[in-house]
Amino acid sequence: MNSICKLFDIKYPIIQAGMVWCSGWRLASAVSNAGGLGIIGAGSMYPDVLRTHIQKCKSATKKPFGVNVPLLYPNIEEIIEVIIEEKVKIVFSSAGNPALWTSHLKAQGITVVHVVANTKFALKAQAAGVDAIVAEGFEAGGHNGREETTTLCLIPMIRKQIQIPVIAAGGIGSGSAMLAAFALGADAVQIGSAFAVAEESSAHPAFKQRILSAAEGDTKLAMKPLVPVRLLKNAFAEAVAAAELAGADRGELLTLLGKARAKLGMFEGDMENGELEIGQVSAMLDEIKPAREILQQIWQEYLHGLARLKVLNDELSQ
Repeated sequence: MNSICKLFDIKYPIIQAGMVWCSGWRLASAVSNAGGLGIIGAGSMYPDVLRTHIQKCKSATKKPFGVNVPLLYPNIEEIIEVIIEEKVKIVFSSAGNPALWTSHLKAQGITVVHVVANTKFALKAQAAGVDAIVAEGFEAGGHNGREETTTLCLIPMIRKQIQIPVIAAGGIGSGSAMLAAFALGADAVQIGSAFAVAEESSAHPAFKQRILSAAEGDTKLAMKPLVPVRLLKNAFAEAVAAAELAGADRGELLTLLGKARAKLGMFEGDMENGELEIGQVSAMLDEIKPAREILQQIWQEYLHGLARLKVLNDELSQ
């Protein structure tokens, strides 16, 4: 059995990313019910809201699901307490030092996965005792790595350095991309943008339509002095770019960002003044459909690509 499928007790090695303002209980339960691993994104939730989403997810699926926790979250202690009290079995941590909470979570019988964007932090995560890592390339949406290492380069570099399972992320929205990730050494894939436009995603309909209309080059990595984030181009992204060009420091960028900017765009639907986080794969997306259909399409494309490679290999062997 595939190492990730065994670790999480799932049918397909496909994980839905824990995206802020997109990954509520509806999306997570739909992906889990379809045979993948659904993830609730705690980054946009107060502790009491997270508890409600966990409880509703448990009612909507009997399959495994997890919670993504940005470790820099201001209420991190309360978030961890909710996760333990609600007996969540899988936690994906990100944006912080995995050594802070991994041993505590594992002592509660929780499987821990940490998201990284370079080899240095992959090794630190392994040393902290995580069960697997997500290696996220430059193409990914949301918060990203300062090194700007692409998935094609990142996965084999990390695979060479660590012994625990590797989940590839960044630019993966199709079965062919999944197959490529496996060829590079990944054991599974984590997919965000393709699920952000699922019917069950809690993203605002205007944001979903903006994703579907995105073309090549419509996203850009911004705010590297803070935490790098890939954004769709709009009035806010243009203001950030102008500020960075003018030499804005961290404080000026924080002022420009303000509060609840991502909620304004992704959840409330302000397509000009909101922060619109999405990956480069948005240029490949063209339809809103149920999460189950998205997962099955990716899996069937993967199998088709695998069969095609076998034929090609047979031809080359003659």
